[in-house]
Amino acid sequence: MNVHPCNPFNLLLACLLAVSPLAHADTLQRIERSNTLNLGYIDDIAPFSSLHDGKVSGYAIELCQKVAEQVKTELNLPALQVRYQPVKEAQGLTAVRDGSLDLLCSPTVESLTQRKRVSFSLPIYTAGLAALVRKDAPETLVNVLNGEVAHSGPTWRATLNRGLANHTYVVKQGEATEAWINRQQRMLGVVATVLTVGSQEEGVQLVAEGKADAFFSERMLLKTYLARRDDASAMQVLERIYEYAPVAMALPRGDEDFRLLVDTALSMAQRSGELEQIYRRYFGEPGEMVQALFKAYALPQ
Repeated sequence: MNVHPCNPFNLLLACLLAVSPLAHADTLQRIERSNTLNLGYIDDIAPFSSLHDGKVSGYAIELCQKVAEQVKTELNLPALQVRYQPVKEAQGLTAVRDGSLDLLCSPTVESLTQRKRVSFSLPIYTAGLAALVRKDAPETLVNVLNGEVAHSGPTWRATLNRGLANHTYVVKQGEATEAWINRQQRMLGVVATVLTVGSQEEGVQLVAEGKADAFFSERMLLKTYLARRDDASAMQVLERIYEYAPVAMALPRGDEDFRLLVDTALSMAQRSGELEQIYRRYFGEPGEMVQALFKAYALPQ
């Protein structure tokens, strides 16, 4: 019998492969073996995704259905089982990372911090950063947040600082908004308190209780969370959009084959005009900017 001594290098390589993220980059193989596609969604952020009478629906859900159709075609799985799993806002990316979900349909703002945990599809929507305030908020604060200050000379900076200073602002932790507000503070030299929360609901609640003067987040989500509250009449979402950011669906990191399939489904929906039709059902007629961005986001064949 020939005995071959264990090569330490080969042993080390085997261990590295066992823990490497690429070892988990087999989403399509798992789907093919199980005949199941696991799609996650946050059940209370209409019009993106919501659950009513036991049925999940929304803009992001319809786009996920396009992905499911692409999976059926590419893997030749006409009887594919598509399972929708509700998750809380703070749990979605964790569920993708640990393999519980193949794709998180509800859109997320992509950031360098988030990309350490998961990968992202092509953008499916362009978020607009806005502010939620109480209707009895100081007039000086509302005027500045609405941009109703002349943008010229030292007078503008002084007025801006007086309007923004010594207030408390809220942002969602880990999102691009947190970095944005920190940049604004440094650039303007504004002395203010910035709180971070784990969910949209927490941010709205702090404003409602008067513990924060403004909550900065995606405008459509702010309006959604505000509309469901009994005290909605005491607050308002300002019209001004401070920044735009693309949002996308999260999927496992390091799985380029599955990401390619997802992006193919989204690009095909854009080129065929289906994506615009879906958008129109949930958000109304898309403006010129929205149409231009969708064309920019889609990849050619």
